[in-house]
Amino acid sequence: MALATQIKEHPYSHVIDTLKDGKIKFFNPLKLNDPRYDRLPLSIRVFLEAAIRNCDGFYTTEGDVENILDWQQQQDKAEVPFTPARVLLQDFTGIPAMVDLAAMRDAVAKHGEDPSLVNPKCPTDLIVDHSLQIDFSKCAIQNAPNPGGGESATPSLAPPRSVPSRLPSRGGSHCGGQQGSCSKAACSDPPASSGGRPAAVQQIENTPLLCPFHLKPVSETETAVKNQEMELIRNKERLQFFKWCSKAFKNVNVVPPDVGAVHQVNLEYLSRVAQVSDGVIYPDSVVGTDSHTTMINGLGILGWGVGGIESEAVMLGQPVSLTLPQVVGCKLVGSINPLSTSIDIVLGITKHLRQAGIAGRFVEFFGPGVSQLSAPDRTTIANMCPEYNATVSFFPIDRVTLKHFKKTNFSHEKLELMESYVKAVKLFRSYEEPPEDVQYSEVIEINLSSMVPHVSGPKRPQDRVAVSNMKADFQSCLEEKVGFKGFHISKEKQETRVPFLHCGQEYQLVHGSVVIAAVISCTNNCNPSVMLTAGLLAKKAVEAGLTVKPYIRTSLAPGSGMVTHYLNSSGVLPYFSQLGFQVIGYGCATCVGNTAPLPDAVVDAIKQGDLVTCGLLSGNRHFEGRLCDCVRANYLASPPLVVAYAIAGTVGIDFEKEPLGLSSSGKEVYLSDIWPSREEVQQTEEDTVISSVFKDLRGRMEKGNTFWNNIESPDSVVFPWDPKSTYIRCPPFFSKLSKELPAPQSIENAHALLFLGDKVSTDHISPAGSIARASTAAKYLQSRRLTPREFNSYGARRGNDAVMTRGTFASIKLLNRFIGKPSPKTLHIPSGQTLDVFEAADRYQRDGVPLVILAGKEYGSGNSRDWVAKGPYLLGVRAVIAESFEKLHKSQLVGMGIMPLQFLPGQSADSLELSGKERFSIVLPESLSPRQQLTVKTSKGTSFSVTALFDSQIDVIIFQHGGLLRYVAQTFLRSGSQPRAGAAERPPCP
Repeated sequence: MALATQIKEHPYSHVIDTLKDGKIKFFNPLKLNDPRYDRLPLSIRVFLEAAIRNCDGFYTTEGDVENILDWQQQQDKAEVPFTPARVLLQDFTGIPAMVDLAAMRDAVAKHGEDPSLVNPKCPTDLIVDHSLQIDFSKCAIQNAPNPGGGESATPSLAPPRSVPSRLPSRGGSHCGGQQGSCSKAACSDPPASSGGRPAAVQQIENTPLLCPFHLKPVSETETAVKNQEMELIRNKERLQFFKWCSKAFKNVNVVPPDVGAVHQVNLEYLSRVAQVSDGVIYPDSVVGTDSHTTMINGLGILGWGVGGIESEAVMLGQPVSLTLPQVVGCKLVGSINPLSTSIDIVLGITKHLRQAGIAGRFVEFFGPGVSQLSAPDRTTIANMCPEYNATVSFFPIDRVTLKHFKKTNFSHEKLELMESYVKAVKLFRSYEEPPEDVQYSEVIEINLSSMVPHVSGPKRPQDRVAVSNMKADFQSCLEEKVGFKGFHISKEKQETRVPFLHCGQEYQLVHGSVVIAAVISCTNNCNPSVMLTAGLLAKKAVEAGLTVKPYIRTSLAPGSGMVTHYLNSSGVLPYFSQLGFQVIGYGCATCVGNTAPLPDAVVDAIKQGDLVTCGLLSGNRHFEGRLCDCVRANYLASPPLVVAYAIAGTVGIDFEKEPLGLSSSGKEVYLSDIWPSREEVQQTEEDTVISSVFKDLRGRMEKGNTFWNNIESPDSVVFPWDPKSTYIRCPPFFSKLSKELPAPQSIENAHALLFLGDKVSTDHISPAGSIARASTAAKYLQSRRLTPREFNSYGARRGNDAVMTRGTFASIKLLNRFIGKPSPKTLHIPSGQTLDVFEAADRYQRDGVPLVILAGKEYGSGNSRDWVAKGPYLLGVRAVIAESFEKLHKSQLVGMGIMPLQFLPGQSADSLELSGKERFSIVLPESLSPRQQLTVKTSKGTSFSVTALFDSQIDVIIFQHGGLLRYVAQTFLRSGSQPRAGAAERPPCP
């Protein structure tokens, strides 16, 4: 149907508007002239626009539009559809969906229809990022023979001077030899290069990375290539199939291996804020099969994670159904503490929201404090949704968002178009103008000023200490009895000072002296902004003439080569080196106790004075004695605070009142004098990190990689299934497919495959993880002449229904009342034998016996969803009778043609005295209606009523067709097209 005809017949054609140039059309909710629109949260406005644009009278009705517009009254009441702009798949959960589409093409072709018409209706991105395994690794720090640290550790990280090193020394900081011995040459200042750049920088750029324990150059490139080769060999069939999908299907974009992780590619390349299709512009939105999908909310794009079945339904044109959510407005006020890092802010907001009890709700941020958060800060906060149990954490588009996209994948023209559109439909927030009259379900106010920087320690990560109170807290630790925090140092010994010589110069150690300082960018400190803050702090410290005492064991362990890249490109890496924080490699070092031994003189001084000295690290492990057996107090701190405490040389300092040290001219320098501003850090991050990352990603996306480019795949319209394949198999979902709607099929004399209790989760149902050697899936693979080493995982074999069906209900934690203990087995009732669940189901099917499952409360809760209904369907399960269902799983069962039947209130299998060994018959009426009561008759002569949990007539129609897949295929056969007009073909990436 032509676009003009579609628009003319659209029930909301009267709200269609155009942008200034007149070429781009959009559905403008403002033209409804309804005052309720201005009071809607901006996230709900995205829902409303999608409902208006996709209103087809079937999946989405005018009543749905009215319910969303009436959100204030309908929240937590009305069930509404949401049609996202696109679907995001990672390869593990994406391959079953693509296999199903390929099988649908087969079925359509067998009935004489054009198989090339079978394509996703919703634009779909599939990122191949879950296949890589680490078969090869370079010689890394974690492979050290003795991970215990301290004096018994392996030799110093500083390699002998006869070996070219990538670990340049500053004056006296890394003495040669072992166990702290010193040489005059090692203590001399490094010469400057002819170009005026420190020799340290030349060494970093021009010498190979060394394994500090074996002192042999290793090639990161070679290691990566070997792992990629193994990925290709192990997953060749899957990659060939994905390559075929990228060519055969319209509306499918496959991102090949080695480009990036799914959530990062979504953020850095696929996000659009506004989509343009067939001359119509509308908000970008996404549902994805990755738990990190919520990160996209930080860019003003509505999105969240769903299961494989839900994503497949959206691909086929069915919207996501959900209850209109409550929206909690999170008002950010106050100014961020100058010493607080992004990590402090993210963890602080997460803590507040966790305590607020907002499970299952939307969170929408507003208030003047939002403008202080960078785009990466916002995406990190949005990614923490699972931590505080929200569905999404939405940051509306503002000037910060627009500034971010200027550095990414948007041309100037597209940025102008996007800005014009979001402002035209009031999806843009300006914090400089008077606030809008938005009403929320509840408002939580968080004062950013209250989020002061903290460290954790001195023995446990949960013992947080405000930096402003660090000096007093450490003093109290000295006095307290030995315990989680105390060291019980007597009053007369708290002032102990022990002099010692290091590199020919005298120093003193006291309680609280810093002897280890490790800047590590992993886990909780992988945010680029905190590393750049540390780097800019180091730069300002060097320029002010500050130094780090040479006996302090300093190190810099980037989490990846990308960290080193942006530290180098931003110009801060040489300043790290001048303070002694040289790159020591990529791997776990200080956190696991792999710190080089402290100099003998330092160790002797600590022991002589029984001193409580300190280690500072920006990692995640710091228990007493872990870093080094003679260092008793250890603190986790942000990277810039590690640098600051290293310069101060002690934790016994009040940064607000006491100077870090003296400049070369003798002037006192305070931490506030050299701490970089948030604006400076954000500008550096935008200019050096974001722009370079996006440039690199765009290059890899456009170029692909050699392995992917060289993969051969068929050019056929239908996929040529290989009967020998153990990875890709045509599933039997379309067997006996016909153009006519099948008559209702009652269930007669069914046996119960399983008799389950309460809270059976999707982890109990859907196969995941490794394939146990004694499992039925393993037996199948062995029958195909595969060895256990070749089994791979259920995730990798999701495209093979024979493996996945055998893995359904194969959890060792499944508690089946027929068995009486956790076991992946059940009772084959006719024979009385105890069999694996698949073997019992297979025997029932061969005998033509239909199956049901009996269960208790909350059946189907959890997140492992892609095979959670497909597996039972292929086992022959026709109905699940439970006391209650997890809402989403109930929809999944309907989507696969399985009836979710609920006991009447107050009834259960026990109250009805069911043993589970009866045979069950369920008569279906010719005209089935939502929430209809049905009668279940048993072979004992008893009967009971259940409620068929079909929530709408759409559910009934889909069930009557045998599930969504068969419904789409049958509609195709009857009309030669898919059931409704959906989004147009995917527009090209900007």
